[in-house]
Amino acid sequence: MTVAVPRPTTAALPRVVGSALRVPLVTGELVEYANLDHAASAPCLEQVRDAVDELLPWYASVHRGAGFASQVSTRVYEQARAAVRRFLGARSTDAVVFTRNATDALNLLARSLPRHTAVVLFDTEHHAALLPWRGPHVRRLRTPSSPAAAVPELDRALREAPVGPRLVVVTGASNVTGELWPVAELARVARRHGARIALDAAQLAPHRPVDVRALGVDYAVLSGHKLYAPFGSGALVGRGDWLQAAEPYLVGGGATSRVTDHGDRLGVAWAAVPERHEAGTPNVVGVHALAVACDVLGRHWEQTAAHERALLARLREGLRTVPGVHELALFEGDRDRVGVVSFTVGGQDAGYLAAALSAEHGIGVRDGAFCAHVAVHRLTGDRRALRASLGLGTTEEHVDRLVAALRGLVTEGSRWSYEQRDGRWAPCDDRRALPPFLR
Repeated sequence: MTVAVPRPTTAALPRVVGSALRVPLVTGELVEYANLDHAASAPCLEQVRDAVDELLPWYASVHRGAGFASQVSTRVYEQARAAVRRFLGARSTDAVVFTRNATDALNLLARSLPRHTAVVLFDTEHHAALLPWRGPHVRRLRTPSSPAAAVPELDRALREAPVGPRLVVVTGASNVTGELWPVAELARVARRHGARIALDAAQLAPHRPVDVRALGVDYAVLSGHKLYAPFGSGALVGRGDWLQAAEPYLVGGGATSRVTDHGDRLGVAWAAVPERHEAGTPNVVGVHALAVACDVLGRHWEQTAAHERALLARLREGLRTVPGVHELALFEGDRDRVGVVSFTVGGQDAGYLAAALSAEHGIGVRDGAFCAHVAVHRLTGDRRALRASLGLGTTEEHVDRLVAALRGLVTEGSRWSYEQRDGRWAPCDDRRALPPFLR
């Protein structure tokens, strides 16, 4: 298939681990894996892997260790805060609290809100941004018809919000459609009403620069596993006063500055932010991996954006040639987006198609509702969808293989038999061997 779209660039693109991975098909062949599931978890950058390998001989528990390895690990851990702050364009006074992922970071922020804080958000957020906020002062707004229409909608909601502390929660790029939200414009509205604003940058940060100061947001969260650093680390970055006033998210070693025995009770003086919310032995390796990924991506935005724009255009143009494909969109019209495309295919079951794409073509896509059930069910009429998401490991061949495979499944059907097991489609008589480390 020939599609008249821009050519992706490979010049100076960061390389990912597993770019030459070959996977077995149910038909017996081995093919290069087409990873079109970057929005769920991105592969590891080679620079990140190398940095982790370099650190591991020096790995030790951080803080309060007299040993030289502990001092090295402590330096690595604390320097990572500067890398994340630099990557997000955060203020020098902003706290950088390391968490497990963006979900953990948003839950930490939710636990740190002053009492009776009014929270306003749009209802098609990812569950990580939708669910942590509880209580009578949470207002969920329906997604408007356009990014521009979101601005007056938020303005009206804040005019009606109770007096007192207020927080607006916004997503940078939709987890479902990749469409961009007008973060800077929404932040200006929030400030005009004396509200703070938190940005879920998990899906945006791997694709576009995020500048906390330029956008005017008070908090930002991200996940390492979406940033090509899949070692279990994320971050909450932003104003420290609410975090400092809140009880620790977790209690234990590291979160305390002093514990005293008063007989019938313990006296506890909590540490200051960020240690206040980092109880337990921290994930030094994951934090270092996140910092390295931030530095690498920050040096390659122009090449990354050009690569993804070309592949996204190729993918969307190709999907238009497949009978029955309906692309999902939150907003009317064709809006700016990152490399994420969700769609349905006529009367085809999304789970069945995903299983066939994997088993017969070596293609990895996501099916379901993508932890954004409200958005997907509203856009599909309560159906599951398919999501293809691009990244640094994606090639033209991967995109073309997906389009050709979908067309073949729709017009000719699958070449293999499938059955449902525990609610998931799987190939019958699947004899593909697992990799040796799993045998």
